[in-house]
Amino acid sequence: MNTNYSENNHLILIGKIVSEKSYSHEIYGEKFYVFNLEVVRLSSTVDIIPITISERLLTNLDIQIGKKVTVEGQFRSYNNYENDKNRLVLTVFAKEITEVEESEEDKDEVTNEVVLVGYVCKKPIYRQTPFGREIADVLLAVNRAYNKSDYIPSIAWGRNARFCQNMEVGTEVKITGRVQSRTYEKKFEDGTSETRVAYEVSIASMEVVNKEDDEVETESEAVV
Repeated sequence: MNTNYSENNHLILIGKIVSEKSYSHEIYGEKFYVFNLEVVRLSSTVDIIPITISERLLTNLDIQIGKKVTVEGQFRSYNNYENDKNRLVLTVFAKEITEVEESEEDKDEVTNEVVLVGYVCKKPIYRQTPFGREIADVLLAVNRAYNKSDYIPSIAWGRNARFCQNMEVGTEVKITGRVQSRTYEKKFEDGTSETRVAYEVSIASMEVVNKEDDEVETESEAVV
């Protein structure tokens, strides 16, 4: 079976570089760097999203703070083993990056869209906030080449939350949404705490993929 992994996992971001690039790792002689991209939502909330990029994409582009760029790529995860503990780390893996020329027409343009096709790998956790807003946490396994998978935390709201709360593990779904960042306090057994940043996909629309009869069941919810 031929799988188009770029269709399983594709995103596009337009934002402003807000950190210098720093060395991340090297694979088969190819160096990779990371930097942070500031992406503004329609609600004016700001997401700070980590970008991983190959040195090969930087031959004609300098990573400079304040520069506006378009990034196309995939939302990926990897395991980071630290102090005998395993931590899921998420990043945008850039496949293309181009500088955006500022103009009056595109100055306020906001773009943050990710499309994922994957499998529910944990029972969705449905809950309601004290104000009655419905939320469901969904963890997707998205296949990648060379028998690898990315595990992407996603969050559904309203109708989407109700739609997915009874999904079985292994259900194949297609979701469209945005990558978002949020801070939280991690509390430790000794009473101390640490501020951390989590990254996830806020789901705007969700489809259950039924390959047996090619039917698709869809729900959508506006997010800002």
